[in-house]
Amino acid sequence: MQPALASLGQFLAASLLLALHWANGFNLDVDNPLVYTGPQGSFFGFSVDFYLPEPQSVSILVGAPKANTSQPRVLEGGEVYYCPWHQNASSCVPIQFDSTGARTSEIDINQTQWEEEVEFKSRQWFGATVRSHEKSILACAPLYSWRTKKEEPLSDPVGTCYLSMNNFTKFVEYSPCRSDLSSAAGQGYCQGGFSAEFTKTGRVLLGGPGSYFWQGQVITATQEQIEKSFFPEYFITEIKGQMQTRQAVGTYDDSYLGYSIAVGEFSGDSMEDFVAGVPKGNMTYGYVTILNGTDLKSLYNFSGEQMASYFGYAVAATDVNGDGLDDLLIGAPLLMEKTSDGRVQEVGRVYIYLQGDTMNASTMAVLTGSEEYGRFGSSIAPLGDLDQDGYNDVAIGAPFGGDHQQGLVYIYNGQAEGLNARPSQVLQGHWEPSQSPAFFGFAVRGAKDLDGNGYPDMIVGAFGVDKAIVYRGRPIIYASASLTIFPTMFNPEEKTCTIEDTNIQVPCVNLNFCLNASGKHVPDSIGFNVDLQLDRMKQKGAVKRALFLKSRQPHLMQTIHIRNGVLEECRDMKIYLRDESEFRDKLSAIYVSLNFTLDPHAPADNHGLQPVLNYLTKNYIEQKAQIQLDCGEDNICVPDLKLAVYGDRNVVHLGDDNALTVIFNAKNDGEGGAYEAELYAVLPPEAQYSGIVRNNESLSILPCTYEENQTQVVICDLGNPMKSGTSLWGGLRFTVPLLRDSRQKVQIEFQVRSKNENNSRSEVVPWDLQVEAFSTMSINGVSKDSFSFPIKNWKPVQKPVKEEELGPKVEHVYELVNVGPSSISHGILELRCPMRFQNEQVMYVMHYSTQRLMNCTSSHPINEHNLLHSPTEQTTTKAPSLEHHIQRRDLNRNPSGTTHTLRCSQSQVECFHLRCDVGTLEKRDAAVLNMYFRIWAQTFMQRENQPYLLQCEAVYQIQRMPYKILPRNYPMGSYQVNTSIHWSKPESSYGVPLWIIILAILLGLLLLALLIYVLYKLGFFKRSLPYGTAMEKAELKPQAASEA
Repeated sequence: MQPALASLGQFLAASLLLALHWANGFNLDVDNPLVYTGPQGSFFGFSVDFYLPEPQSVSILVGAPKANTSQPRVLEGGEVYYCPWHQNASSCVPIQFDSTGARTSEIDINQTQWEEEVEFKSRQWFGATVRSHEKSILACAPLYSWRTKKEEPLSDPVGTCYLSMNNFTKFVEYSPCRSDLSSAAGQGYCQGGFSAEFTKTGRVLLGGPGSYFWQGQVITATQEQIEKSFFPEYFITEIKGQMQTRQAVGTYDDSYLGYSIAVGEFSGDSMEDFVAGVPKGNMTYGYVTILNGTDLKSLYNFSGEQMASYFGYAVAATDVNGDGLDDLLIGAPLLMEKTSDGRVQEVGRVYIYLQGDTMNASTMAVLTGSEEYGRFGSSIAPLGDLDQDGYNDVAIGAPFGGDHQQGLVYIYNGQAEGLNARPSQVLQGHWEPSQSPAFFGFAVRGAKDLDGNGYPDMIVGAFGVDKAIVYRGRPIIYASASLTIFPTMFNPEEKTCTIEDTNIQVPCVNLNFCLNASGKHVPDSIGFNVDLQLDRMKQKGAVKRALFLKSRQPHLMQTIHIRNGVLEECRDMKIYLRDESEFRDKLSAIYVSLNFTLDPHAPADNHGLQPVLNYLTKNYIEQKAQIQLDCGEDNICVPDLKLAVYGDRNVVHLGDDNALTVIFNAKNDGEGGAYEAELYAVLPPEAQYSGIVRNNESLSILPCTYEENQTQVVICDLGNPMKSGTSLWGGLRFTVPLLRDSRQKVQIEFQVRSKNENNSRSEVVPWDLQVEAFSTMSINGVSKDSFSFPIKNWKPVQKPVKEEELGPKVEHVYELVNVGPSSISHGILELRCPMRFQNEQVMYVMHYSTQRLMNCTSSHPINEHNLLHSPTEQTTTKAPSLEHHIQRRDLNRNPSGTTHTLRCSQSQVECFHLRCDVGTLEKRDAAVLNMYFRIWAQTFMQRENQPYLLQCEAVYQIQRMPYKILPRNYPMGSYQVNTSIHWSKPESSYGVPLWIIILAILLGLLLLALLIYVLYKLGFFKRSLPYGTAMEKAELKPQAASEA
């Protein structure tokens, strides 16, 4: 097994369908990146670099270590692609570093000779490492193997590199580990070219992490030394002047020296030094060593802080704080840390060591990844001065970062203190979720200017989807603005401005803003969009208190063009205050905001790029103005708000609507007015607002509503302002219908609030309501029959079989009603009725029924003699109603006037008891009991002419209510129902015999005949003459003539 490559193998995956989603940020152009695509499955983008042999010839190099080549008998040998750069997309072509297949050699063993392959180029991963310097390109195949000149038929993965010189005019092979020191003990597993770098002078630096039982080594030589020592016909060549680290003691085995390398100056001389990562050294804590560039002796070592974090996986050297000294950056992508909840997660970390007089670990700073399993720190790339602020910037890759492990690249800007702890830009590649990530950010290179616009560009490889993406640096503009309001106070009494096209005078103030801008490699004229907003803190839809005088609007947008680096551009205007009747808020400041952005419609520069504002630019500023109040010179009103509350009840009952009226008195005893004064009534969830009290002339009628988007807060307007000395009385009506038994008390809180800054509220005045369970019960009863004895056509039966043979039927109805308001869950209804008197039966219980489920038990058997029920009652006497009218003949029924009452409290009375358990009764529910008796007639017939009153008593007692809150008292009561038994004479004693009737008729006729005869004799029936007697006639004559 090859451990160095095995650790690399965890990054390898099949390709995915690419869909780019670029993160917005600072000056790398994410809107128009240039994407290069290689053969599918070739791992195109595993390594990337710029290639700028001449100013007019710019391109990029992309390694594809699994690409198939034209070499004979070679499978997936790997390629390096040359991709010329243009603003539009361009194609890539492979560079022909090696066109031959595997070479053979004559093998002579035991005097037997034959030709056998001694090179193995299939799956050698050529292009896994690609680096360029001016007109030279170095491309390596770390898994290249060869057949050593030993009897054992073994191959050693020594690795090899090819060097293209003078812009593809000459190619030479450089394989320093292909030596006589074969096998794992020597350089047989070197994997030379696993990492590689050029110095500024063009010297080649290689890392071979597998040498000497994977102690690893660093090898370096100049291009001239490599060229002079190259002889194609020789497998093993000696390179004069080459330097390499030597084998150490056995404790350094499995350390992987040379896993990563970088070049920088750390010794204080003019010779560049070499940085080498040793990620498994120091008992797997990992360390990074700085080797002197003259003799490869170790100058400094930096150790990791956590085992197996792969400290040294990636290294870089660049000056991030602008002091002219190279600083060191080290990646540990497997570092883990605890989260706030104690869970351990792998996030990765980058360590930054700033160089001073010496390299000191105490000057370390760290950047920690935020994406779990994102492998933050897998790649570190110096970017040069990306934003042209004098400090070099750095890109850090997290190839498994993002929501779907699509990969992230973080851009950190340099500053005097080192790297800024927060990234200025995050580039994101977004791919459809699949089994493997795209490894966006596994390879990153920067610090070169492809398009010549004066800003460095960057390449990111995403070998999982065979992509390489070029991001260009956009020109940066540094801008600043100022905003001034004068005077800063609106005086509503001083109306010095006139609204255009009207004669309306308004109070106003002056507004001024200025803007300046400058930048490198930007146009002479820079366009800005300026956005001015008045009363910005007011929400959308609210009344803006200030408006621009010219437009009468609270919002103004202008496009301004400013000359690059010239004096600032300024604008003056006036803003005015609306009439005070149009708004309520007079206290809060009127904020005026200015926001400026680059004009998005400005034409692109000659390189097709839009400039961008520096991300540290303060492009949003604001000032404020106040409204002058009648509150003294300091314009500060200090009220003294007081509140008293009086309610008409302090107890509420479960199950009731609980109507409540609250009278309040709000006062302002302070020296200043209370602006936007309001009464707040905060209701519990159980309460509801009903309205204000209107039928009381002593109370003010105030506008009261629920607070917006609230159903438990009622607000009443008390005035704006509520002036000093004001005293308001008002009334509010509430109901509390939603009570639960979980709380024994509910509370309505009242408070007067204003918008004043000082002393703006009264004390909170609570009105407490005690929650109680309370219910009133009502019991009623009626006897539907009363009786008169004797009973017609009834005769006693010795052994009655039918119920009507006992006597008349009696029905009692008892109704227990829950008047409310609370419910009951259990109660007892007990009925007591006389059954025997002096050991003689007086009432016989036939049966009973209920109209609500009740469980009843009786003291005596029901229908003890099992008498047959009569389907149709044939009552011989009509049962009068309870409103029984006494007939005249009844008056003498009981000459003594004494009625005997039989009740259960008497000793000689034996009673029938019926006990019923009553279940849940909600408010207005009723439990009804119907009792059916028969009067034992024989007993009363033996007591002739003795009236009786049979008294039944119904007693109820409530025992439980369905609440956690217990009532003060459980309801109880009773009701008596009487059944009257009267006596009257038999109807036969009042009958008239027939002979008397006939005799009476005859006597009547005789008397009538005698009367007629007498009248006849007296002449009653004779007819008189017309004018009567002679005397009567004489009297009718006229008077004598003498009287005329």
